[in-house]
Amino acid sequence: MKKLFPLLTLLILTGYIKAQTMPFGQIDMADLKMTSCDFEKDANAMVLFDRAAVSYKSSSIIMERHKRIKIFNDNGKNEANIRIEYYIGEFDESISDVEAETINLNGTSIEYAAVDKKLIYMEAIDKNKKAVVFTFPNVKPGSIVEFKYKLTTAQPYNYPDWFFQSDLPTRYSELDAGFNDDYVMTFNNRTFQPVVKDTAILKTRHTEGGRHIWALANIKSYKSEPLTDFPEDYLQCVLFKVFHVNRPWRVVGEAMLADKDFGLQLSKKLSNEDAIIANANLLKTDDEKIAYIYNTVKAAMKWNKVNLWHTVDGIKNAWDKKTGNSTEINLILYHLLKAAKINTILLALSTRDNGKFDAEYPSAMHLNKTVVYFPVDNANYYIMDASDPYNSYIDIPVELGGLQVLSLDPDGGRITIMPIKRGQAKEFTLINGGITAGGELEGNADISSSGYFREKYLRQIDGLGEKKFAVEILSDNKDLKITAIKFENQQIDTLPLGQNFEFKYALTAPDGDYMYFNPNDLNRLGPNPFLSETRVSNIDFGCLNYYSINGQYKIPPGYKTGNLPESVSMAMPDKSISFKRMIAEQDGVIIARYTIDFKRAVFSKTEYPAIRDFYKKMYELLNEQIVLKKL
Repeated sequence: MKKLFPLLTLLILTGYIKAQTMPFGQIDMADLKMTSCDFEKDANAMVLFDRAAVSYKSSSIIMERHKRIKIFNDNGKNEANIRIEYYIGEFDESISDVEAETINLNGTSIEYAAVDKKLIYMEAIDKNKKAVVFTFPNVKPGSIVEFKYKLTTAQPYNYPDWFFQSDLPTRYSELDAGFNDDYVMTFNNRTFQPVVKDTAILKTRHTEGGRHIWALANIKSYKSEPLTDFPEDYLQCVLFKVFHVNRPWRVVGEAMLADKDFGLQLSKKLSNEDAIIANANLLKTDDEKIAYIYNTVKAAMKWNKVNLWHTVDGIKNAWDKKTGNSTEINLILYHLLKAAKINTILLALSTRDNGKFDAEYPSAMHLNKTVVYFPVDNANYYIMDASDPYNSYIDIPVELGGLQVLSLDPDGGRITIMPIKRGQAKEFTLINGGITAGGELEGNADISSSGYFREKYLRQIDGLGEKKFAVEILSDNKDLKITAIKFENQQIDTLPLGQNFEFKYALTAPDGDYMYFNPNDLNRLGPNPFLSETRVSNIDFGCLNYYSINGQYKIPPGYKTGNLPESVSMAMPDKSISFKRMIAEQDGVIIARYTIDFKRAVFSKTEYPAIRDFYKKMYELLNEQIVLKKL
């Protein structure tokens, strides 16, 4: 799949071309005068059209593409930075015949500023990718930018997918797809709105295959929904696959293990390796050895924010420089674990932002990360990714849970596809407080966070600092004041993260003889994420979550409780999510307990009405107040 990505502005010097002819076709004056998108008023820019024609020349595929974008305001000017990535190596792609220009209206005169071809750059990304990079000159609110290019691939089955939808609204998008009967393709037309063109054209005696033209109009931009599983699955598009598979994943895996930038790296000797292995061998159990080696690699290496399925500098150079991509770091981890005689294998995968693993389309090009697998027993295993300093070796990283992966055993030679199970995240909150007659709650809270919650809060603490974390995360309620805070087990990833804080919280001001109090005001569930009436994507909570919130609140002198909210227990129809609330009074103390328990992490979009209804009721119960009445 080919995408356009923003890039930091490049300085381009070029002259204006006042033209009587228009090299890319007729420009509509109404488009130059347009100030907003008529079907998405708040858009900063829009695609006026995006057209591609795909054809075969012998066994090669050629796509000719022409795209025109309207800039509405300064926030849309970043659309003038163009980056077109393409694959080399296995897919043998190339880009040529790039033309680009900016079009501005100056009074009643149309001005064209072409991008100097010398300033259209070819950037090497890695052994499998390159990119064409350029920036349009003289872009300002009201400008139109357009470009065209030719993409050629020598692989007859590497048919380009077409995405009608992007993060910009699109007025018109069209794919004119030509086929060759020698190379049978299947396609998935994934559109959610009426098409304006869906035309199959049978072959004639002058052609080797048929054509199919698809077009959509007035396509709204894709808006990410909360807790989406694979965002790209919900973009309107036409996807192509070969009718048959030329080679299985086993052959792909064997080629990876024989690749000099992957499998052949595993036998490389690392500097100071012997000392690490000697220290590991002093430990008694495999678990102790894994913890030591994993944390040694995690502490020593810094991830360069690059995900690739292969190494670039090799593991020796990455180890010496103490920085590398995710696969380099995790191949180092694998190498040291094997040297300590820990029975591990490799898992190659595609991260969610890279696209879903396609078991029917074997190619290393679709993979972009490698992690390490260790079987604890017949039912449990560790998934280790040492590239993220907040990961723990005993917890499955939330971004990897639920993925299908390619399992590679360099020693045993076994190559299979396997799923990664979902991890768990638990949070226990204990609150002990007292309410003053003036309407203030004072007390302390202990929060214990494990799994994903631990990783999430460690990341926030490091990013914000402890004091700012207390203000922005713990006390996101403006009436809550943190007076003291301390953390426990920040450096011990086998234990839950402890957060203990003292607080003062201003309740709703007393109303005559009444005071109102919500014992759930101190939770960190955040707002209800399911307020929209409709949804296009599946729901992915990441892992199996469990919340327990327990509080004891002393009633102030001179007050008593009115009618307490009822204790409630409710669940989704299949028991996948359950919620319980228990509220009682004992000896002048209000006791409140809330639990939310997830038995599933993923829900289909067809289940959204049930999820939305459940969350609506749950948040109503969470927000129900206790009334305190003057004696």
